[in-house]
Amino acid sequence: MKTLLVLTAAALLGGAPAFAQSTPLVATTKVDTSTFIKMVPSANEFEIQTSKLAEQQATDADVKAFAKQMIADHTKAGEDFKTALSLGQTTSATAPSGPALQPKEQKMLDELKGATGGQFQAKYIEMQTNAHKEAVALFSAYAKSGDDPAMKEFAKKTLPTLQMHERHVKELAVAHQG
Repeated sequence: MKTLLVLTAAALLGGAPAFAQSTPLVATTKVDTSTFIKMVPSANEFEIQTSKLAEQQATDADVKAFAKQMIADHTKAGEDFKTALSLGQTTSATAPSGPALQPKEQKMLDELKGATGGQFQAKYIEMQTNAHKEAVALFSAYAKSGDDPAMKEFAKKTLPTLQMHERHVKELAVAHQG
């Protein structure tokens, strides 16, 4: 199971230039603090931006309700992240200056913006499924191995919400198949 989490986290982090310079995630269950701090704001912002689109464009009420919940929970997670960053051992200079998306996430957001109707909704559910699978792996690994106590506590505190999101989006995927 640890290997699966590590490989999933590696898939999430694979496109990040900073990841190439860090310890290979596949070789260990450890996620370094600088990688965690670089990935969280982008992943969080991706959740918010795609969910704002879904609130407007999704066709089914349950998907719109999920999107609304994502916006609320990930906005709170962003605030909690900033608090943890200010309390942590890592300087704010290490963190991204804003919630800019990584190129991978920007490409997916642009792809979602181009979708309409049922295609939009299916793509949103698929992206949320993958994003939460990756986020759960990242947060789980950092909650176990992180070396910044404030960030580690943030990861532990946020993980159950991400796991709930992952279960909920899987239920949406089943409800909206075919």
